[in-house]
Order: sequence, then C-alpha cells, then structure tokens
Amino acid sequence: MGVRSGSEYLDHLRSHPREVWVEGQRVEDVTRHPAFGRTARQVARLYDLQSDPEHAKVLAAAVDAGGRSCATAFLVPKSQQDLRVRRAAFETVAEQTFGLLGRSPDFMNTMLAAFLDGRDYFRKAGARFEDNLVRYVEHVRDNDLFLTHALITPQNDRSKASHEQAQSDLHLGVVRETDEGLIVRGARMLATMGPVADEVLIYSLPMLKPGDERYAVAFALPLSTSGLRQIARPPFEKGLVKDHYEHPLASRFEEPDSLLVFDDVLVPWDRVFINQDVELSNGMYGGTAVRQFTAQQTSVRGLVKLKLITGAMIAVARAIKADIHLHVQNMIGECLDAIEMVESCIVRAELEAQAAPNGTLRPNLRPYHAIRTFLPTIYPRAVEYLQKVGAGGLLMMPAESDFGSPVARDVIKYYQGAATGSVDRIRIFKLAWDLCGDAFASRQMQYERYYVGDPVRLLASSYHEGNRSACTALVDRAMELAGEPAGMSGN
Repeated sequence: MGVRSGSEYLDHLRSHPREVWVEGQRVEDVTRHPAFGRTARQVARLYDLQSDPEHAKVLAAAVDAGGRSCATAFLVPKSQQDLRVRRAAFETVAEQTFGLLGRSPDFMNTMLAAFLDGRDYFRKAGARFEDNLVRYVEHVRDNDLFLTHALITPQNDRSKASHEQAQSDLHLGVVRETDEGLIVRGARMLATMGPVADEVLIYSLPMLKPGDERYAVAFALPLSTSGLRQIARPPFEKGLVKDHYEHPLASRFEEPDSLLVFDDVLVPWDRVFINQDVELSNGMYGGTAVRQFTAQQTSVRGLVKLKLITGAMIAVARAIKADIHLHVQNMIGECLDAIEMVESCIVRAELEAQAAPNGTLRPNLRPYHAIRTFLPTIYPRAVEYLQKVGAGGLLMMPAESDFGSPVARDVIKYYQGAATGSVDRIRIFKLAWDLCGDAFASRQMQYERYYVGDPVRLLASSYHEGNRSACTALVDRAMELAGEPAGMSGN
C-alpha cells in the first residue's frame, strides 16, 4: 500500500469495529460518534496530505521494501539531510493540527523506526523476538496503520509494585502461555487516540521491580481484538461538534483518552517482542534510540503548540491594546524567548548527531531532554499569561446566537476592540478560551505536563545523565585560585 488515504483509514475503522465504551454506552461506529468522529476526520485529513502533491515530498519521503513511498516518520536517518527531512515532516503535521494532536500518527511511527533501528536489542531474548519486531514494523509501515500505546499501570496503589497490588490482575500481565501465544489480563492507561487508532503497542516504563516478571512484556495487537475493550473518558465538548465559532479548536482537536482492559486476551507469538523479562524491559530505552527518534517529533510538535499559544496572547493583547503595558510585554517576551530556546535545542540536537555503529545518525539526546523538562514548565506558564492578558474579558464573551438576536446591536457596539471589530475580537477571545480556560485547555496543559512521564523524575534524570563534569571542572579550577591557607604547611 505505501501510503493510504483518509477514506481508507476511516473505512478500516468501520470494517474493524472495536469495543469502546463512553458514558455507559457502547459505541457502534467511532467514525460517526460525536466524541470520536471529529478527531477521526482530522486524522483522515493528515493521511490525505501524504498524497497531496504539495506535501507528499515531505510527508512520504521514506521507502518501503517494495520501493513504494511511505510515511517519512519511518525514515531511519543516515545523514543530516535525513534529519532535516524528518523535522520538516513533523513540522508540517504539527502545523496542520496546531500542535494540539499530541498523538498524531507520526509519533508512534518514529517509535517503530527506532525499534527497527535497534532490532539487535530484541535479539537478546531470542532471534524469534527480533524477527517478530521486524515483521511487525514492516506490517505497520507498509499498511500505513495508526498506532497508539499504553505504558502506564492504573493508579491503584502507587506505593506498591505491580506484583504487590491487592489483586494480581489489576495491572496488565501474563496469565499463562499457550501454543498460540500469551494470554494476558489486566488494564493499562493512557491510550490517547485509542478509540480511533488501528492498533496498540504495549511495553513498560523502566520502573519494573524483581517479582514483576509477568508484567514485563512488549507486544502489539489490533484494537479490534476480541476481549480487548476501551473505557473512554467523557468528551469535554459535548454537543459542540459543529460549533466552530464558539470553540474553534476544541470542536476539532479533542484527543480521546481511554483505559484499556484486557480480558484474557490472546497475544499471538508473532506479536510478542519481550516476554516476561524485567531486565530487558527496563533496558529498552537505553538499548535503542527510541528517546532520540521520538523526541525529534515531540519537540517539533511542542514548539508549534508554544507558538500557537504565544500568538494567541499577542492577538488578544493587540485587540484591546493591552500590549502597551510593560508587564504584558514582559509576559509575551518571555514566551517568545522560550520559542527561540526550544528551536535552538532542536537544531543543536541535529547538528550534534552521532553516527551509531550501524550507520544510523542519532540526534544528541541532551538538548531534546532539556526541551522535555522545559515544556512542562513553560507551557502552563504561557496558559497563565494568556489568562492574565485576557483577564475578565475571557469570561464574558457572548454566544454566536446573540448576533442574530435582539441584542445584536449591543454586541456589535460593546464588544468591539481597540484594533478590531466585535466579530473578530470575540473570535480571538474564544480561541484564547479554548487554549486557557475550558476543559479542553486543561487537558492540553495536563498533557504537556505528563506526556513524557513524571516531570520530577525527568529533572532528576537530568542530574544523573547531564554533563556535570564541565560544571564541576570550572569550580575546581576556580578553587585552585585561592591556593592553600597561609601557615597551613607548618601544622
């Protein structure tokens, strides 16, 4: 297939029904359900771009085994040009979605490309697991499938390891092995885009403990697999599917999130990549380039999203001429500087890429890691700044229906801005509210805080993995300037 169209993606969802529950009701067709259909259509639009003459050269720059063009995210970089092409593809996708779809198809594609590049790691468990991985990546790439993943155990008792929970099947684990494959039971979260994805990739974060062997698995399954069900969170913007004036972003880009429940599900052996091996599971991040590959995509997407909220801040300030005030200039200036720093880290990571023994050019992880610890801080701060710039005006915007009511003249008169008419001023403020005020905005902020894991652990890893020697060497040299205390030699 190479690349598929948006209609082919939607047809695949319809022809492979999955068990999805939302607000106590089972969803018959996710492509037509108000909570999921709008997001599915946005994903379909991204698939169509791969065949669009204007974008295909950037978005379909990789080649599969048959010589057909496929999604650029599968490109394993061998040169600086490859890294630039990947960045351009990620930027194109992010700009189409304003950076608001954190789990667009290119994210998981980069992860699979990293696993394919690091295929030797999976050989440690046996040649068949490496073969399984290679065949699976080729299957996803050649059929242009859309993946999600679920890495986190349910928040039951965070003081205990998986094998210490009150019930052994609260966390997803192996029940038994059969000739056909593994039987697994339990739950995982947080499957962002799960209701509208084709398949799910399961593996664990590197925090498993001795005794967690049955939970230390990596595998992939179609989301239509029997015994696998999803419990989706309630949609934030109920009834606003067509309400684009009121909620221009939330009515289009709300990502569904779901809990995955595995009820004695069969995982065929050819879909298993790690089988009940704590050491191998915990070492996967360091044993492959998955952090470098995915971080390029997430950093570019985060940059676009930061530009969006900064741009909204500027638009709100200009609409009411609040940008004449020094404190407003200060807040916007801080966000503009943050954009420059994130962009610089992205470029530096590419320029300082190192060639791996297999010839792959792997970006420098440290600048990407800095972005991953910086965005969870600066994005919530930008949200707060937008709230301050918009102030009370964010809370008193009229409804679209007011323009066709007896109070329309009042709306036209009293909602005008200093630099714009009432229609545009209200449009600007409603877009800002989508980014800083409603439930959609809160979910977007929470996503930026936690999408790469616990920010406290991330910063702690900076201490352990960062280049401390360059800092301490300067201190050592500076201390030498003091020399020895006078008279010490005689004591």
